Amino acid sequence: MMKRLRWQLLVVVLALVAIGILLLGQQPVDVQPLEPEPVTGGSYTEGLIGQFSRLNPVLAFYNAPDRDVNRLLYSRLVTFDDRGLPQPELAESWGISLDATTYNFSMRTDAVWHDGEPVTSEDVIFTIDLLKNPDLPVPDDLRAFWEQIEVEALDDYTLQFRLLEPFAPFLDYLSFGILPSHLLEGVPPAELLNHPFNKAPVGSGPYQFERLLVENGVITGVALTAFDDYYGGRPFIDQFVFRYFPTSTDAFMAYQQGEIQGVASIEADVLPQALKAPNLNMYTGRLPQLCMILLNLDNAEVPYFGEASFRRALLMGLNRQWMVDRILDSQATLADGPIFPNTWAYYEDIPRIEYNPEEAIEAIKAAGYTIPAEGGDVRSNEDGEFLSFTLIHPPDDPHTTLAEAIQRHWAALGIEVELEAVSYQALIEDHLEPRSYEAALIELDLFRSPDPDPYPFWHQTQVTGGQNYSMWDDRQASEYLEQARILVDPTERTRLYRNFQVRFVNEMPALPLFYPMYSYGVDAEVQNVQIGPIFDTPDRFATVTEWFLFSESAGGTVKEITPTAEEE
Repeated sequence: MMKRLRWQLLVVVLALVAIGILLLGQQPVDVQPLEPEPVTGGSYTEGLIGQFSRLNPVLAFYNAPDRDVNRLLYSRLVTFDDRGLPQPELAESWGISLDATTYNFSMRTDAVWHDGEPVTSEDVIFTIDLLKNPDLPVPDDLRAFWEQIEVEALDDYTLQFRLLEPFAPFLDYLSFGILPSHLLEGVPPAELLNHPFNKAPVGSGPYQFERLLVENGVITGVALTAFDDYYGGRPFIDQFVFRYFPTSTDAFMAYQQGEIQGVASIEADVLPQALKAPNLNMYTGRLPQLCMILLNLDNAEVPYFGEASFRRALLMGLNRQWMVDRILDSQATLADGPIFPNTWAYYEDIPRIEYNPEEAIEAIKAAGYTIPAEGGDVRSNEDGEFLSFTLIHPPDDPHTTLAEAIQRHWAALGIEVELEAVSYQALIEDHLEPRSYEAALIELDLFRSPDPDPYPFWHQTQVTGGQNYSMWDDRQASEYLEQARILVDPTERTRLYRNFQVRFVNEMPALPLFYPMYSYGVDAEVQNVQIGPIFDTPDRFATVTEWFLFSESAGGTVKEITPTAEEE
């Protein structure tokens, strides 16, 4: 009996094992899908907001649509990633002397112009000479900067830059588009403004000029084709077409009608419609702007601005998130200080001041300002000084609406604010530069400046004659900025800027509000589009060579996407 029982048990065990194996065989296999492989082909058309002027990087500082096209046509020595870190483009590598006054650059030897000629160090020097020329519309500060720099070609592919003194943000100034000296050398700079080259350019970027689109004698667009010999690898999309529209609304209407596949800038007036468009992918990135309230810390009419605790109370009394959500349609992020988040210099653990009107009122009371015994809505101190001042602001929306919201929020604290709308030019020339203001709602514009370098706006030497419009005279903060400007070691610079940000938040010389966002719309048929925080709107093309319209499946089948209407 015992032997028979054991045999029966063994049969049962074997049967259970067999069943288990069969069940395991029925389990679904976790197979990772193969990513489609992009293939070349197709045409992409994007709507730009503005007008054609000149396809010349030296002449495009004041026309954003030209800079957009130029980013695809021209190469630069150095580019910057979305964290503001320099990356090689035409420069293969570079070295910096121990005293940080000499920079040697080795250029890649496989870069060629669209006509097949090699790109050399002479092209870089030629372009810099144009940037120095007073006959060209180059920003004055940029021209003055290059006049102080010595540049020498050590050979065809090696450059040396010599600075008068250490200047850590120097690499920022090397992100200009480079022009071909073999085509333009000998052209007087004054004649370059209207030279035929500007309408039939030759660059060394991923796309080359094909033709202008002209209707009734007016340039309505530009067609580019992929450059087969681009050193960074040929783009997948064969043709890149730009069309010009007067407004974002016009461009979006053209998208709805199938005339274009992308809109360069989705602005507030069309944002709600764009978000509802079923096939339009929205890409957003932080703009290099800071909306803030400047306080004149050296104005005897507003002595309470001199107290850091009072300034912090002013910020605590503003419901900034409400402003972002209700006034800016969520197209901004809250700001904690003067250095942009997600960049190499930003301090993630910076103290944040939250909306807290109750605590703000207590801080104001502690400063000696209470509601008068005889009644009223405006606080005053024992000397009879009322919390009342004027806030100047740009006359447009959303600045006017923001100023009105600020006025209401501060009124709830017992502060009377009179609003005064002034033009941008008057705001700067009549109020900020002569320091004849009390408070000002402004936007600090740092386009094309990946290196933060807050020195011009907050260093004590800039109180008189500079751009330190708040008159913040703080020696400790100034020392951090001085050192960060001359040291090239990234670790040390990061530490110094971290300390500066903490000092800024503790003292709050101005009230940071938020960073505006940029919205870019591209049809879903265009694959692999990626953007992050940007330092200029053309930065949306940082990965353009990887965009594609067609892909090949694992079985070798090409997936075709029905294109939109093409240019005639």
